This record gives sequence, C-alpha cells and structure tokens, in this order.
Amino acid sequence: MSSASLLVELFVEELPPKALKKLGDAFAGVLRDQLVAQGLAASGAVLTAYASPRRLAAHLTHVAERAADKAVSQKLMPVAVGLDASGQPTPALLKRLGALGADASAVPGLKRAMDGKAEALFYESTAKGATLAEGLQKAFAEAIAKLPIPKVMSYQLEEGSELPGWTSVSFVRPAHGLVALHGDTVVPIEALGLKAGRETHGHRFEAAVDPVVLRDANSYALQMQDEGAVIASFEARRAEIARQLAAAAVKVGGGSVPIHDDALLDEVTALVERPNVLVCSFEREFLEVPQECLILTMKANQKYFPLLDASSKLTNKFLVVSNISPDDASAVVEGNERVVRPRLADAKFFFDQDRKKSLASRVESLGKVVYHNKLGTQGERVQRVMHIARGIAEKLGDASLAAHATQAAQLAKADLVTDMVGEFPELQGTMGRYYALHDGLDASVADAIEDHYKPRFAGDELPRNSVGLVVALADKLETLVGMFGIGNLPTGDRDPFALRRHALGVLRMLIEKDLALGLDALLQDAAAQFKAIDGFDGGKATVELQDFILERLAGSLREQGASAQEVDAVLAPRPQRLGAVPKLLAAVRAFAALPAAAALAAANKRIGNILKKAPEADAHVSELLLQEPAEKALHAAMAQVVPAANAQFDAGDYTASLQTLAALREPVDAFFDGVMVNAEQADLRLNRLGLLMSLHAAMNRVAQLERLAV
Repeated sequence: MSSASLLVELFVEELPPKALKKLGDAFAGVLRDQLVAQGLAASGAVLTAYASPRRLAAHLTHVAERAADKAVSQKLMPVAVGLDASGQPTPALLKRLGALGADASAVPGLKRAMDGKAEALFYESTAKGATLAEGLQKAFAEAIAKLPIPKVMSYQLEEGSELPGWTSVSFVRPAHGLVALHGDTVVPIEALGLKAGRETHGHRFEAAVDPVVLRDANSYALQMQDEGAVIASFEARRAEIARQLAAAAVKVGGGSVPIHDDALLDEVTALVERPNVLVCSFEREFLEVPQECLILTMKANQKYFPLLDASSKLTNKFLVVSNISPDDASAVVEGNERVVRPRLADAKFFFDQDRKKSLASRVESLGKVVYHNKLGTQGERVQRVMHIARGIAEKLGDASLAAHATQAAQLAKADLVTDMVGEFPELQGTMGRYYALHDGLDASVADAIEDHYKPRFAGDELPRNSVGLVVALADKLETLVGMFGIGNLPTGDRDPFALRRHALGVLRMLIEKDLALGLDALLQDAAAQFKAIDGFDGGKATVELQDFILERLAGSLREQGASAQEVDAVLAPRPQRLGAVPKLLAAVRAFAALPAAAALAAANKRIGNILKKAPEADAHVSELLLQEPAEKALHAAMAQVVPAANAQFDAGDYTASLQTLAALREPVDAFFDGVMVNAEQADLRLNRLGLLMSLHAAMNRVAQLERLAV
C-alpha cells in the first residue's frame, strides 16, 4: 500500500490570538489521532502543526491511500437461540445474518466459541479499509468539532460556494479556503461549504504571488515562506521573533534586553505572519513614572516589548513586532511612537494626580467600596485585617513590629481608590508602595503594602520583610475565614475568590518561615473579628477551614514526593505549628527505614484498636499491679526510653525521638506474646490498659505511627 505525506490547511479570517496555539495543536492532534485510529497513518507518523493568524494546518508523514482490510468477528447470538435441535438456523439467526448482508449459506461457516457460560455464534468477515478520502473527511469533521473554540460565530456562505444562499455556518471565524494534499494529489473532501484544492493565500500585502499554488504536501512550509511571505509554523515564527528581539536589543547597546514575557511573546506570535522587529523610543521625561506603569501600558495595550538596561531599569526604547517589512520603516516607527505617547502621558497624569493626596487620606473612601454583600465594605475589611495583623505581630515580635504591621494593614488597600489602580488594577499594591514612600512612610511599611498580596501564584516569592509577612498572613486569613463563615466555599471546578491559592499562601508562610503560630489559634483569632456579621458561623468556619488547609498541605506534600502513608501519619494528629511539619515528615521517613518500624507500627495500630474498645481506660499505671514479667519489662523499658524521647521531642529533634522509641520493639512484642490485656480481674485489666495508653501517647507525639502499618 503506497503512502505519502498529507497536508491539510484551513484558511480563515484572523483567529483569536490568545487561543491560536491551542487551536493549532488541537486541530493537528485530532486529525492525526483520527487517521491513526482508522489505520490510514502509523502511530509513529511525524506530525507538524502549523498556525498563523489566518490558517490552521497539519502535515503528517506516511499516510496511506487506503487502510488495510481488517478481519471482523461479530457476535450474533447464543447457539441455543440461533440453531434449532436439528442444527438448522432459526428465523432469528437468518434475520440477523440478513442485516449483515449474508444469508443461510453463511451458517456452516459460523464460528462457535464460549461467551461467558454459554456457547455463542460469531460471524467472521473482512471489513474493507477506508479510503483516504473517506477517512480524512471523517477526521476533518472530528477535528473541527473538537476545536477548543473560545466563542463560535455564525456567518452566511458567499455566492459561488458549495452551499450558497442564506445557509449559515458556525465556526470560530469565517473560513475561505481548504487545502488537502496527499503527496501532490488533491484529496476530495468538503467542509464549511468549501471544497478542498491546492490553492491558498499568503501575506495580505507582501505575498509574491496570490494565490499560492501548492506543488505537494512537503513543499508547504517552504512555498508559504518564499511565495506567500508567511512563516506558517507557530514555533518557528515565535523563535524568529525572539531572535529579532535579541538582535535589536544588542543593536541598541548599553546592555539592553527586551523584557521577558512568554505570554506576550505567544500573543504577538499569533498576531503576525511575517515578523519584523523595529526599534522605537519615547520622551525620557516619562521615565519619572514608575516603570511598572509604563511597562504595563506598553505590554497590555500596545503589545510592545519594553527594553531594560543592564540593571533591569526601563529605558526610553521599546521594540515593536510589525507584520510588514517596508524598505523605509520610518513611517511605521513614527506611527507606533505617536500611538504610545498618549498612553504614557495618561500614566504620568494619573501618577502626578495620585500623589496630591496621601494614602492615609484615602482610607476613608474605602468605606464606600463594597467588598462583599455579606461581609461589608473594603473599609470594614481593612479594620478586620488590622486587628488580625496586630494580634499576629504581638505573638511574633515587639511593639515596633505590631505598630508597623497595623499601619501597613490600614493602608494596604488604599491604592484601590487611586486613579492609577483604577486604570490598571494589576498595579494594586505596587502603586501603594510608591505612594507610601512619597508620603515619607517607613520603608518596611511601604514594602509590606506591595507584598501583602504575595505569594500571588505557585512559586511566587514571599513578602520580603516581617511586616509584609504579618500583613499578608492577616489578609489571607481574613479572606479565608470570611468566605468560609458565610458558606462561600470553593467547589470542584469553581473558586472565584481563589481560596485554594490563599490557603497555599498561608501554608507557605507558616512553613517556610517556620512561624511560631498555632493554626487553630490563628483561625479563632480571625473568626473573632467577624462577630458583627449577621449569619456568620465562626465555629463551623474554623473547623471546616482547618480541614481545608490541611487537605491542601497533604496534597502539596504528596506532590513534593512524600508517600501517602507518611503524610497521613504526620497530619493525622492535626499538628498546629505547621512550620514543624517538614521536620516531622523527615523523622517519620527516617523511622520507617528502621528494622523495628514495621513491628512498632503494627503494634501501635493494635493498641489503638484495643483502646477504642476500652473507654474506661486512663493512663494511670500502678507498679503494684504489674504481675507478668513481660509487663514489668515493658514498664521498666518505658521508664528509661520515654523520658529521653520526650526530651528530644521538646527540643525539636523529632528524628532522634522516634529512633529512641524504636528501642521498645522487643518489650512491646514480648508484652503482646505473654500478657492477656483483657484480664478478668478489673484492676489488672485497667492497669494494663493504662500501660498501653501511656505507650500509645508516647509513640504518637511525632506522628500517628499506625498509619505506617501495611
């Protein structure tokens, strides 16, 4: 069966740039999977996806003209139903065969085989392999149906199309051309009112010829570049833009580098077909504005690449990725400089106006900004965060930390009512820091205003100082407790208030900074600030929220490589100082490697089961009631081992504590071999239960060891 490369291209109007790469990969991937499933392409066939603003295409090697025929075995019915007592076909069997295009002559060739407990009849035939035209038609329809289209649009087909008139078609953008080439042969498929051919279109303005007539599937990329002035591959176009950006920065000199932003690079790649990077500039006076403002307006509004100097400071140069390459680019450069100037002027105006009022004078305005209809205004929220922050600071530090944290918490949201943040919400916190420094506030307070949103995403840095850490912790706790208190919990696929992210932020701060704070106490103190809220259930909120946070912690630890058993053992006792969890986990891992670990874990599980059935037991042990040698030996061993293990635990050496307890393996084994715990004599029974309860408590201070039992 001969094979050749296959090229399929759908030529459309400008596709949504932020979705282009995903659309291109999905289009090509589904085509390939469908052709492989039909036997028209080998699983090892090489797929190349193409995506530009006006096309989705796929190139696949080693595609057959026709799939190989396949042997098909179809179950008909049980033998007892299909054949009568004399072995003749029943009407039911003949009807079933007729539906398959066979008749009574096929009965002698039917195969008998066991199907469960009964013998059944099977009809074996050969299914003709699909032709490429049939298979590609099906694969193309599937590829279109499965495109992750952000929003579908409907349009009427043009006169002269295959389905002219008022026929409507729905697709991500109106489609105007379809190419399907197997080698140098057109594959006759149809879609979206279009018939496949070999003609496509290149760049709107710079194509050498129009239309571009493709010679064969393998010449697609080269012809599109040479004749169509289009780099059809998204990845190749992205790499070319990155190359030109770096080269242009070198040409500017002074150690300049374009700002690194993968999302911006992807979006610009999806906006141009033939990239041409140009250097532009703006007036130096705009550099008086915080560079975050200028960078954001250039990236978000204009899709420009700002240039930074060797010390990462913004320069007055920026790079534009143009879609045209004129001999004289001065008009393009001047046009972009003219467009960006009003944007930068607006930023400067907002910055100058905002500095006419202090942050402190804006706090009152937060009382007019609704935070949540059940939790009040931003002003009320600020008061809650202030009280929580002060309480945390008093536990962690001195009066100075408490004063600075309270001030930072009071001002942290004030920039929400500034003109700059009103125009660029992404700058909240950042602008607050600039305005705080302008107001002459302590640098630690200014930094905390910016940092209290951190960590904003996975891998983000933590606040840079203690004041920021306190305010960030208070802010996230206020959000979590408030939302849980009104029953606004995240669901499986929805988390509009980013509560999972807030919980992970709390965990990171408590653990990475090893803060001497108890989780339950933190939640209780935060819940106390919501007493004035109608319908707020603080008790339920703290219980549910503690479970929620520990679940996030368990997931995070497992992602970092800890086993489920180790995580369960450490978190089952619900540790309150989460900063100790890494040490506890390391101790459990070291204990699990000891020869005595399995036996002690199993014994611990056995003790736990015994104590569950003995609610009358307490940890009191009378030496006078110790009768059996094994229980005396265990009591004596515990008298030596447990105090030493407890001292190591109290000193924070959890690994040594567990390793010390491992010495109890032999006396514990001997106890269960030689002592009847549930003795008939009540005082003996209670004494032995008390001994086990003391042992259980000592062994489970670091972790619930029974969770390690297999």
